[in-house]
Amino acid sequence: QVQLVESGGGLVQAGGSLRLSCAASGRTFSGNPMGWFRQAPGKEREFVAAISWSGGRTDYGSSVKGRFTISRDNTKNTVYLQMNSLKPEDTALYYCAARAYSGMSRTPELYDYWGQGTQVTVSS
Repeated sequence: QVQLVESGGGLVQAGGSLRLSCAASGRTFSGNPMGWFRQAPGKEREFVAAISWSGGRTDYGSSVKGRFTISRDNTKNTVYLQMNSLKPEDTALYYCAARAYSGMSRTPELYDYWGQGTQVTVSS
């Protein structure tokens, strides 16, 4: 059983930056991927980024590629999402997720553990 807690959300103006954190506790799954997803009201849950927990492989959704960076600190069991050049359309509830099995994925249904989400609001 793994607990995930997101933090770092807030209100920023367009063009600004935020850094989200996802702290994992409980049983660890070294080598398994983690990801970030987001969901805005009335929209489908959207893939944002994924990272291999024990490796350096990353993957990004097309709407955030070049602006967002996913990273990890394996000494703290924490995954980060650095968000730069934020746009109003980035406004959403951002979720951290972890898989119980190996293999990076963009599919929410393949993730086994989820945080409660942290709100990111970008004003124009």
